[in-house]
Amino acid sequence: MSLNARIGRIESLLERAEPPAVELAQALLDLYGEGLTRIMAAADDDLAARLAADDVVAHLLLLHDLHPIDVRTRVEDALRGTGAEVIAVEGDLVRLRLADGDGDGSADAVRRAVRDAAPEVEQVEIVRSASGVGAGRWTT
Repeated sequence: MSLNARIGRIESLLERAEPPAVELAQALLDLYGEGLTRIMAAADDDLAARLAADDVVAHLLLLHDLHPIDVRTRVEDALRGTGAEVIAVEGDLVRLRLADGDGDGSADAVRRAVRDAAPEVEQVEIVRSASGVGAGRWTT
């Protein structure tokens, strides 16, 4: 089962769970978060980066606000070679500029790349110059 499918399944079960089960899940989450905090505190930069490179571990680190690589860096790395430029990262919003002439398919691919690299990002705003094809601003 994929990571996204597992997360979806957990969320679905929690929505239907009785309060004691939700409390149990929160207690386990807190315990595991404390364990991950201790692991990351003991890890050198190389180990922290290797841990963060694993999809499942990265998700857990994000869940507990322990990811060693900041949002902007993760987004910039994910967009390398796409023609997109990070203009700003403000809270849960990432604002990007796409090269003139890039179509909507490129915008969709850029949005997916941002969400894959930084799932905590809620909004991706794409800005294009007025001279570009399909000029304007899109927010998702």
